[in-house]
Amino acid sequence: MKNYFEINNVTFAASNKNKVENVSLKIENEGDVVCLLGPSGIGKTTILRTIAGLEKIKSGNIILNGKTISSGTIHIEPENRNISLSFQDNSLFPHYNIIDNIKFGAERNKRKTKKIHLDYVVEFLHLENIKFKYPHQISSGEGQRASLARSLLSMPNLLLLDEPLSNIDQNFKEEIQVKLKQILREYKITTIIVTHDSYEAFYLGNKCGIILDSQLKQYDDPYNLHHFPNSIEIVNFLNKGTLIPATVIDEKSLENKDLGLIEGDFIKHYPKGSKVKLLLQPEDLEHDDKSNLKLDVVDRKFRGTNFIYTLKTQSDLLIQVFVHSHHIHQHDINEKFGIKKPIHIDHIVCFD
Repeated sequence: MKNYFEINNVTFAASNKNKVENVSLKIENEGDVVCLLGPSGIGKTTILRTIAGLEKIKSGNIILNGKTISSGTIHIEPENRNISLSFQDNSLFPHYNIIDNIKFGAERNKRKTKKIHLDYVVEFLHLENIKFKYPHQISSGEGQRASLARSLLSMPNLLLLDEPLSNIDQNFKEEIQVKLKQILREYKITTIIVTHDSYEAFYLGNKCGIILDSQLKQYDDPYNLHHFPNSIEIVNFLNKGTLIPATVIDEKSLENKDLGLIEGDFIKHYPKGSKVKLLLQPEDLEHDDKSNLKLDVVDRKFRGTNFIYTLKTQSDLLIQVFVHSHHIHQHDINEKFGIKKPIHIDHIVCFD
């Protein structure tokens, strides 16, 4: 089966320091969304600029819908790619008001039979009150939303979004995420999104890629990235778990001196007696007031649907545990917190 989009062995470089080497990734289906995560200055924007045709490549190839658009010998000009790139900075035309800026996107898709209605995009991006203002009269978040509207209306073969929601107020950021996901799915707009927000990436992306140390370290669906990170680097970057020392007991268990026996299925085989670092995520442990395994509460965060307790073990390890917010007994800092035993983790992820 032919993939809709492919990058094959391409090095993306804006400079010697800002580059991502030997990248290969595939988008299988038209309408899929891929999110790229990584620290600032790592080269994520350079990837988007190169896909759009603003930068050339020396080797490898980039293929869109069966056609090579970039290689060592081929370079399709940006205006002939039908790719829309929305930068983090809004890049609106300063001498046009907002609605006329947005209409530029609609002009690009005149030949398309399926079109997104202008008023629908203006409404869901909350642009009604600034339609007749000019770019210098609006906030950075409003400008970012206007740029996103223009890009959506162009109905490109590939949509590239660089931190599209970074300047948008939190009070309706999630609403826009929901509507954006709906519209991308409904109109089958294949999209690559650069973001620093892992929650946003995991919500919007069919697949996500994490870029660290000039390399695409892992490219997978969000569930696997969270539950099956392939390296300690990924664990540290996502910051969604703690690595604790443990000793492998047998094929189904290991032991930590503070938590005791931990059972489950190993993702990778380790010989008996191996010293490993076990990935412990907040959802892996269960609270039990009656348990004799008690840890000290050092912090508590309220997240609406749940609390996240940070606990300290006798060895001064800090681990986090989710507890449903309706749990009848809340624990204060310096109180004791019980962990249900025996500890069972469905999939045990360890590193040497």
